[in-house]
Amino acid sequence: MEKILSDKKAIFIFVFPAFITFVIIVLLPILISFYFSLLKWDGFNKGIFIGINNYKNLFINNTDGFVLAVKNSIILALLSVFIQLPISLLLALVLSRGIKGEKFYRTVYFIPVILSTVVIGQLWMKIYNPNYGLLNFILTKIGLKSLTYQWLGSTKTALIAVFVPILWQYIGYHMLLMYASAKSISTDIYEAAKIDGASETQIALKVTIPLMKPILKVCVTFAVIGSFRTFDLIYVLTNGGPLHASEVPSTLMYNMIFFRYQYGYGSSMAIFIILESLVGTLIIQKLFGKDVAY
Repeated sequence: MEKILSDKKAIFIFVFPAFITFVIIVLLPILISFYFSLLKWDGFNKGIFIGINNYKNLFINNTDGFVLAVKNSIILALLSVFIQLPISLLLALVLSRGIKGEKFYRTVYFIPVILSTVVIGQLWMKIYNPNYGLLNFILTKIGLKSLTYQWLGSTKTALIAVFVPILWQYIGYHMLLMYASAKSISTDIYEAAKIDGASETQIALKVTIPLMKPILKVCVTFAVIGSFRTFDLIYVLTNGGPLHASEVPSTLMYNMIFFRYQYGYGSSMAIFIILESLVGTLIIQKLFGKDVAY
């Protein structure tokens, strides 16, 4: 094995096919999208080169509410990091301690991850329905009819109403990653902590969570990038409405390209989403610092 790893020719032979695949599938489409973003093009006729005017229109003119869409995506990212991940972490810590029914709960929490997003969207549309939805029905039955609302039809609640299904769908995903990390920690460390008189809470805060730092960084990265590029669930539930209250860059980009036929303008939004995700990842890497080997 060491001989193969020291052979630069062998390394090149194994790495080059993957590199070519990466260039064709990832880098080339990005470069093509960037070229399209410099054009005024409807997708059919010949495009007109307009330079960075599309990018100026995104923020300076802001005629289509792109700034609001970016703001919504940032709000979703913050909600994911500060609400979704703590819940996932709590579930992972509890399950990793070997409670009764551990395998059952682990499976149940992961089920929403494997469901189709369209199915989840349709399910939550029924829950939020103002006439026969489960949420308003429960509020009415417990004497809180005054709190019933058109959850997806109001600009005040649409974004939060969209976030709840996202929270529900991906809690199990992050929980499983954190659970696997917690279970991989040596039991000797826990035994040493208990001998020193540490409680379960102290063990979780001062032993388990610090040792889970690498996977926590991965989960935060996934949550932030997922929020920046989220599309399908929002498209099914609200399509960015009402009045762009739940609009995010990806839904606005989709409407620009496939309904308004502004391929150049839509491509500039796609490039922004890529840059936004890249910057978000770099910031997270910087905040977490280097991984420490324990």
